[in-house]
Amino acid sequence: MKQTLLAALITGVTLSVSAVISANAAGVALATDIAQLAVLPKETAHDLLLLPTAVVRPLIDQDPLVAAARAGLDAARQDAHLLTNSPYEWTAKVTTQRRTIETGPRYNEWNAGIERTLRLPGKARADGNMAQATLDEGEARYGEALHETTRQLLGLWMDWVHPEQSYALAVIHLQAAQENLRIVEKRVKAGDAAKLDASLARAELAEQQRAGIDVKTAAAVAWARLHARFPGFSKDFSALPTALPLVGGGALWRERILTQSDELKIAEAQLQKVQAHGARMRADKIPDPTVGLFTASEVGGRERLTGIMLSIPIPGSQRSSRADKATHTDEMSRLEVALKKRQLDAEIGASLATTQGAYEGWQSAESGSSNMQDNALLMARAYSLGEADLQSLLTSRRQAATAAQHALSAKVTASRSYYGLLVDAHLIWDMAHE
Repeated sequence: MKQTLLAALITGVTLSVSAVISANAAGVALATDIAQLAVLPKETAHDLLLLPTAVVRPLIDQDPLVAAARAGLDAARQDAHLLTNSPYEWTAKVTTQRRTIETGPRYNEWNAGIERTLRLPGKARADGNMAQATLDEGEARYGEALHETTRQLLGLWMDWVHPEQSYALAVIHLQAAQENLRIVEKRVKAGDAAKLDASLARAELAEQQRAGIDVKTAAAVAWARLHARFPGFSKDFSALPTALPLVGGGALWRERILTQSDELKIAEAQLQKVQAHGARMRADKIPDPTVGLFTASEVGGRERLTGIMLSIPIPGSQRSSRADKATHTDEMSRLEVALKKRQLDAEIGASLATTQGAYEGWQSAESGSSNMQDNALLMARAYSLGEADLQSLLTSRRQAATAAQHALSAKVTASRSYYGLLVDAHLIWDMAHE
C-alpha cells in the first residue's frame, strides 16, 4: 500500500510546477492503473519536501513529547515483563514451640516449610495476552507522539513560512509603490499632474510600508513560536513547498491512513487489554492453589514429621461478579473502537475533500493574480503616457497586491493540507511502520 501511493506521489513530483494542468490529467491516469506503478529509489522520494528527513527526524526525536512517549514505552515494556512472569513468590515459614507435660519433662519443638501459589495455565495465557496488549499500546502511543509532533512541526513551519513569503511580496509591492511615486513626481514636474496626485502616491507608499512592517512582525512572532518549540530549526528553510494534485482514489488513501493510524491502534490495543482482562477474570473464578513442603521436630526430636501442604481458597460470588463486569467492559470497548473508526473515516474524508479543493482554489487564485499583475503593469504604462488617471493606477496596484496575497494564502492552505495528508498517511519523513 505504501509503495503504491508513494510511487504515485513521486511520479507527480517529476512534473514541473508550470505544468500543473497536465499534472491533473496525469494524476487521473495514475489513479486508473495505480497498482502497476514502479517504485522509484528512496532518494527521489526526499524531493517531495523542501524539509529533508535528515533535518526533520532529529527535531522530532529530541522533542520532549516524543521523549516522554519513549519513556512511556520503556515503562510499558517493564509492565509487560511483570505481567508475563508469575506474581507469586516462594514463602518460607519457621515456627518454634515448647511442649510441657504436666509433672513431666519439657521439649523444644520446631516446624519449617516452604510454599508457593501456582498460577493456573489459563491465567498465565490471559496475562501473556495482557502483556502483549500493553506493549502494543505503548508502541502505539509512541507512534502517536511522533505523529502529533510532526503535525505540530509542519503547522508551525507553515505558520512561519506564510508571513516570510508575504514579506517578500510586500517588498515587491513597496517597490511598485515607489515606482508609482517616481512616475507621478515626473509628471508633476512636467505639469501633467497635480500636486495632489503626488500626495496620494506618497500615502500609497506609506500604506505599503505599513503592510510590510505588519507581515515582518507576524513573521518574527511565528519564528519565535517555531524556534521555542523546535530550537534546532534553521531559518534556511523559508521556502514554501508546492502542493501536488492528489493521485489515487479516496478508498486507497483511507485504507493507508487507517492502517497507519496510531490513534486507532491505541484504541485497538486497549480493547485487547480489556479482552485479556476479561479472560483473566473468567479464569480467576477458579482460585490458584498453594502447595508446599514442610518438616517438623516434636518431642525433643524423638518424632520427625515430613509432609506436603495444599490449600485452595473457596470461591465466592464476587469472582463471578467480576467476570460479568469484564464482559460488559469488553462490549463497551468494542463500541469505542467502532466509534473511533467512524471518526477517523470522517476526518480522512474531510481532509481529502479539503486537499483537493485547496489545490483547485490555489490554481484559480494563481491565475487571477497573474491577470491582475499584467493589468497593473499595463495601467502603469498607460499612466506614464498620460492615458490613465492616478486613481486607476493606484486601484490596479492595490488589486494586484491583494490578488498576490490571496494567491499566496491559497498556496499555503493547499500545501498545509497536502503535506498534512502525507503526514497522516506516514508517507514522508520515515514515519511508516507496521
